[in-house]
Amino acid sequence: MGSRRDDVLDAAIEVLGQSGMRGLTHRRVDVEAGLPAGSTSNLFRTRDALLEAVVGRFAERERHNWETIALRETPTSPAELARVMTLFAHEATGRHRTLTLARYAILVEAGIHPSLRARLLATGAGINAWFITWLRAAGSTDPHRHAPVIMNHWTGVVLHELAIPDPTFDPSAQIADLVLSVVGAPVR
Repeated sequence: MGSRRDDVLDAAIEVLGQSGMRGLTHRRVDVEAGLPAGSTSNLFRTRDALLEAVVGRFAERERHNWETIALRETPTSPAELARVMTLFAHEATGRHRTLTLARYAILVEAGIHPSLRARLLATGAGINAWFITWLRAAGSTDPHRHAPVIMNHWTGVVLHELAIPDPTFDPSAQIADLVLSVVGAPVR
């Protein structure tokens, strides 16, 4: 079981993932966490303080999800990289849907709050480094240039699936085509 602080932040992530940024209030988080009124406010005096802490907690959870896949997978070809990215897309839109929706809500908010933008860049650096390592192993000759092209496409695919769910969601062909086009090695 996590700490009370983590429980509150996990509840805030649930609220964000279910109701978006407008739904994120101290009171709503208290209800989601099953805590007495004022509990969230005692830990995070302002909404901005709550949101800053949520970014850190959500980054921990996403990093854990990424590492769970990364520890059992080491893509050494474009085909393997595409397969793992497809697996992660299914996880992000399925089992971790609420967490992913919270991430997108935070990304939009970061567009108008530079402090969140800086925090997101800092927390995402580890995942970016891991992905660059995967690109290198899959045959990329310029992983620093290829990473944003592939990850931005992946982000768009996931966003589209979250916004307009398709019961037959299978991005494997387009992800494989993209990885082949960008990395330049044959996808089998």
